[in-house]
Amino acid sequence: MPAMDVGVEISLYPLAERFAPLIHQFIERLASRPDLKVLPGSLSTQVYGEYGQVFAAVHEAMRAALEAQGAQGGRAAFVLKVLGPL
Repeated sequence: MPAMDVGVEISLYPLAERFAPLIHQFIERLASRPDLKVLPGSLSTQVYGEYGQVFAAVHEAMRAALEAQGAQGGRAAFVLKVLGPL
């Protein structure tokens, strides 16, 4: 199967008073992947790269964010938009 590049726009909404730290950790986790292009914005973060790598990174980052929020007794909502192939 040939490689396919995609873009994913993600918004994270922690349902908590102190929401900023979780959002920053989420973006930092994605940005730590050298195989992806990560563009943080004021309302969403855009992630670009090869399909499998993008979704592996998003899967890992979302799970970590949900586990962190759950450990504090809270919840979080994600909104994703996918564009491809690029």
